[in-house]
Amino acid sequence: MEAEEQTRKTWIEVALNGPWGPRKQPHAPYTPEKIIEEGIACVRAGASVIHVHVYDPATGRQRDDWEGYAPVIAGIREQVDAIVYPTIPFGEAATAPKGAARFHHLEELGKRGLLEWAAIDPGSTNITHWNELQVDQPGFVYANPEPEIRHALGLARQYGFHPAYAIYEPGFLRLGAALHWRCGCPTPVYRFMFTSDYSFGFPPEDFALTAYLHLLDRLAPGAEWMLGGLGVDVLPLVPRAVMEGGHVRVGLEDMPLGTERSNVELVEAAVERVTRMGAELAKASDVRAALKPQE
Repeated sequence: MEAEEQTRKTWIEVALNGPWGPRKQPHAPYTPEKIIEEGIACVRAGASVIHVHVYDPATGRQRDDWEGYAPVIAGIREQVDAIVYPTIPFGEAATAPKGAARFHHLEELGKRGLLEWAAIDPGSTNITHWNELQVDQPGFVYANPEPEIRHALGLARQYGFHPAYAIYEPGFLRLGAALHWRCGCPTPVYRFMFTSDYSFGFPPEDFALTAYLHLLDRLAPGAEWMLGGLGVDVLPLVPRAVMEGGHVRVGLEDMPLGTERSNVELVEAAVERVTRMGAELAKASDVRAALKPQE
């Protein structure tokens, strides 16, 4: 047991851009060339996992098709060893694909052997920014109906990729753990979604992490988990996450809008906190090994 604890390594994931666009998060990369360049730089700074949204250079809008993701994933992986994975369309948009069509890009990327992880969010919630609430501007429902979740987990089983669960609320953890055991897909990673700027879930405080860890220990003991969120700086929670055996996600998708720091600077800040705790940084090969079923 002691030897296992000594060899445990901390993963750092970086979410490069998100759905915001340059007006809301101007320092994030949005062209394929910039996404690839910044993803490579973040891996060289200490990240082992890269999460991306791709954009259509002609329109500036998010592009949720496999043809946009494939060259970005390949472009990063040709230069560095990293787990690179895509988002899924937000379920609230009137124009967003529904049902199986929503995950068509995952299926096509899976067929081509380009997926190791994929975003699958096991629940639905209201998302409202506090600034919007103050002027009575409604937020939106982030909708993930259970049939869609089951379909995505079926793709994970078929193509062998790991679900990257975003846990916006405790119920996401409960349903995600139950569906994992029912669907028999590869091991999920549970990302606890803290927030300072939005109405969902928990703020980035110790009591909230304690609650999530107790729930995870009941429902998926031994599962890999990480800090994350939207409209939040999780860096102050990094020391406790390392102490508890968790991992860390940073990046401009997750930070408050208008953040002046770059993705590389955020990775470097996470690295500094992880190593200050005496922990060793994980490489992509370490992440793969940790998620491999025990024989």
